[in-house]
Amino acid sequence: MNLPAATATTTAPAPDIAADEGRYLAVLARDARFDGRFFTGVTSTGIYCRPVCAVRAPRRENCRFFALAAQAESAGFRPCLRCRPELAPQALVWSVQDASSILVQQAVRLLDAPDLWPTAAPSQTTQADSGATVARLAERLGVSDRHLRRIFEAALGVSPLQYLQTRRLLTAKQLLTDTRMPVTQVALASGFASVRRFNAAFAGHYGLNPTQLRRSGTAPPKAGAPDTGNTLRLAWRPPFDVPALLAFFERRQFHGVEWVLPPEATLRRTVRLPAACTGMATETTGWFSARFDVARHQVLLQTSDSLYPVLPLVIRRVRAMLDLDADPAAVNAVLHPHFPGGDGLRVPGAFDGFELAVRAVLGQQITVAAARTLGQRLVERLGEPIETPWPELHRLFPTAATLAAAGGDTLGQLGIVRQRQAAIVALARAVDSGDLALHAGADVATTTAALCALPGIGDWTAQYIAMRVLRWPDAFPAGDVALHKALGVQGQKNPARAATAASEAWRPWRSYAVLRAWAAGAPAALPTAANPAAPDLLSKQ
Repeated sequence: MNLPAATATTTAPAPDIAADEGRYLAVLARDARFDGRFFTGVTSTGIYCRPVCAVRAPRRENCRFFALAAQAESAGFRPCLRCRPELAPQALVWSVQDASSILVQQAVRLLDAPDLWPTAAPSQTTQADSGATVARLAERLGVSDRHLRRIFEAALGVSPLQYLQTRRLLTAKQLLTDTRMPVTQVALASGFASVRRFNAAFAGHYGLNPTQLRRSGTAPPKAGAPDTGNTLRLAWRPPFDVPALLAFFERRQFHGVEWVLPPEATLRRTVRLPAACTGMATETTGWFSARFDVARHQVLLQTSDSLYPVLPLVIRRVRAMLDLDADPAAVNAVLHPHFPGGDGLRVPGAFDGFELAVRAVLGQQITVAAARTLGQRLVERLGEPIETPWPELHRLFPTAATLAAAGGDTLGQLGIVRQRQAAIVALARAVDSGDLALHAGADVATTTAALCALPGIGDWTAQYIAMRVLRWPDAFPAGDVALHKALGVQGQKNPARAATAASEAWRPWRSYAVLRAWAAGAPAALPTAANPAAPDLLSKQ
């Protein structure tokens, strides 16, 4: 089935019969490849669903299709309680990358993750100050709030406030359904100032009392059984090479901090969230366990109770770490001819940007195994103990403040050479002071430039961080020796330039191309005289 990608719509879009017919075929097939790329509003029931909904497919004449959940709710539809639209992977594909669409994309990203920009923390944001939130968002983007509202509504058919309200309500719906969090805590974590405001918004939009969504499965564990937290469901779009992703993490895991169980398709780790990114008085620590349910295209996420107040943030970071929002159809349309065996590969992310940046510095010009050894020593010497349900997890990665205060003698005793000592300390000081932000919402150009300005950090490290922390799909560590070998350019006079020239055919998905090149070697479609689009710099030596 050749289904067009969901694109941004205008306030009064012209009907696209071909696209709607294709979407209806996806609904009939319950095709998970299109999960989150559109939602179906059923006029006979007033409910909107994901394409994978297991209920009997509605009649075609009763279907309306929306690119966003906010559009469906703005049109008066309520979310399905069976397929649960809040579980769908995110998707917003733009056919034209002009200044307005880029601005709207940035606004959507910041509304989805308010902890990434200077405004009230999620637990402190109220319905009353929603207008002020949009005003602060406009200021953050460098435009007037009137201009932001105008282009937002023109692109998406909903206002920023409507989008924000839908995000909050769907977040609350997931927490109510999948956790045993008290309703008050759910309201605050979702962005509401009080239970009264939360109840009013929930009833007004969904016609339900929040407590009606509680399930028996969220009851406390039986006496004597270990408490492994709540189970939240996070969906993805296939194909997904889960063994490859877990193998990537397993080769790099630090004992005590991470624990990958390939036979169980599970990844567990300890986590630390600084107060600066949560709005809390102190840092938040805990653990999570993510198990892949391949048959249902879901990750089953369990967390410690200590992470309750920041669960929306934890969910976003886990989704980024596991690359659950990737759109394989868009990526494979560009990369499949070059890497036909890599359609299911994802770009591994990071739960904590600072930790990954330290890992990248430790890995400069040495093997993965050697970098892992240095990192293990760092964790054992400077990490803090933490209790979890599993003895394999018992340590937190050191904070930026701890490494900023670490002297050369301390790091030198771990076997870290002087140049990398200076890089780690400079990186830690920049992060600890707030001068450098390492997260998926950071500006790529500004952040990579700031990284390269630090001693001991060059373009390879900055691009690697951009790929895994900033979640930039077009990052390209041109100086990577393994990449040169995979592309067959290591014998060139300037292999970095050769690799960069070859990579032009892979834009804007070069991060995914790097993973595929590492995994599979040279691209299948090597340059020939009949194919000048692929530069002959990629010829095998």
